[in-house]
Amino acid sequence: MISESEIQGVDYYDLAPNIQSIEDENPFSTMMSSFDEAADKLGLDPDLYAILRKPDREVQISVPVRLDDGTLTVFEGFRVQHNSGLGPYFGPLRVQAGIKMDDLRALAAWMTWKCSVLNIPFGGSAGGVRMAPSRHSRGEVERAVRRYVSGLMQDIGPDRDIFSSDVATDENIMAWVMDTVSMHTRYTENAVVCGKPMTLCGSYGHVDSVAQGMRMVLGPAMDFTGLPRKGARIIIQGSGVRGGSLARMLSEEGYKIVALSDLHGAFYNERGLDVPALLQHRAETGSLRGAKGSFDRITNEQMLVRDCDVLIPCAVAGTIHLRLARDIKAKLIVEGAHGAISSRAERVLAERSVRIVPDILATGGGAVVNYFEWVQNRAGYSWSAPTVQERLQRFMSDAWKEVETLAKEQNVRLRMAAHMLAVRRVGKADSLRGVYA
Repeated sequence: MISESEIQGVDYYDLAPNIQSIEDENPFSTMMSSFDEAADKLGLDPDLYAILRKPDREVQISVPVRLDDGTLTVFEGFRVQHNSGLGPYFGPLRVQAGIKMDDLRALAAWMTWKCSVLNIPFGGSAGGVRMAPSRHSRGEVERAVRRYVSGLMQDIGPDRDIFSSDVATDENIMAWVMDTVSMHTRYTENAVVCGKPMTLCGSYGHVDSVAQGMRMVLGPAMDFTGLPRKGARIIIQGSGVRGGSLARMLSEEGYKIVALSDLHGAFYNERGLDVPALLQHRAETGSLRGAKGSFDRITNEQMLVRDCDVLIPCAVAGTIHLRLARDIKAKLIVEGAHGAISSRAERVLAERSVRIVPDILATGGGAVVNYFEWVQNRAGYSWSAPTVQERLQRFMSDAWKEVETLAKEQNVRLRMAAHMLAVRRVGKADSLRGVYA
C-alpha cells in the first residue's frame, strides 16, 4: 500500500457540480476572477476573451483496472487542455480521489498563465485519474496510470501535451507514463513527461524546483515590500517537497522560520525553529507529529494568523479565505500553492496593503525546470546541476522584474500585474495565429 507520506496534499471530497458560482470561494472562481479582471484592465478584444476563457479541449475516459483480488473496477480519467497559443500543452497528472472538473479547468488555466509569465513556450493542461492511491496497491495504481495514458495516446505527446508530476505522482509514476507511451510509439519517447528519475533522462533540480523558485523571488519581493531580509519572521505552511524544502533553504541562508506545519498541526517559536531537526524527524517518521523541541503546538489556522513578516502557504487552494483574510498579520504573502488565496480574500488583503506574490509567479520554478527537462530530452543532451540552477535563476529573475515593472507602470497589485502580463502574451499569440476555420 502507498503510505500517507506519499500522498501529501491529497484532499478527499466528493464530486461537485461542474460549474460553480463565481462568488463561491473555490479554485475555479479564483482563477476566473483574476483572468476577468486582467482582461478588463487590458481592454482585451471580445473575440480573444471568448477564446481564452474556455479550455480548447476536455477529455474524459474510462479507466478499467483489474484489482489484485481479481475483481474489475472502472475509474474515471480526465485531461483538460486549456490553450496552445504559445506552444504544446503542458501540465500535471494527478491521482486523487476527489478530482473535480472545475479544479482541473482552473489548474490548466493557471498552467497557461504560469508558462506565459515565465516566458516558457507551453500552453496549460491538467488531468488525472479519480482514485484514492492510499486504498490501492502499487500494482493497482500502476495499472490505472498505464491504462489512463494509453487511453489518451491520440491527445498527448512531446509536441501535443506533456505531463508533469503532481498530487501522488512521484518519479516512478512518471517513468510508467514514459514507458507506456514508448511501448505505443515503439521507441523511447522521454520528452512526453517531466519529473522523471535521473536514470531515465530526468533533470537535475526537478525535485525541489518549486521551492528554489520561491526562494529566488522571496528576496526581491521583500525589497519591494520594504521588509529587511535580515531578521524577518517567516511562517511556512507545509513541510513536504515544497514547504519543507523551502524551509530548509531559507534556514540555511539565515532566515528566521518561526512556524512550520503539516496536516497534523503546526509548531511555533517566535525566536525561530530548529528547522533541520524538525525535517529530520519528518524524514524518519513521515510527519512532524511527535517531534520534540522548543516550540508551541498550535493549529494550522492559528499559525496562519500569527504575527509575522512573511507568510508562505504551500498546501492547497483556498487556504486563505475571506474570513481568515481579516486576521492575517503578515506584511507579505508568497503563494506556494495554486489559488492559496481566494479571490475575495485577495481583495480584502489588498485593501489592508498586504503584498502578495501570486502563485503563477511564485511556483514557476517547477514549470521552468520541467521545461528544461523537455528541452534536454529533445536535444539528447543533459545539463549539469549548476547550469540548471543558473538558468532557473535567470528565468525567475526576469519574470519577477517584468511583473514588478508592470505593477509600477499600471499601479496595480503584483497578482494583477502577473495576470495582465500572462493574458497579454497569450492573447497576442492567439491573435497572431488567427482562427483556423
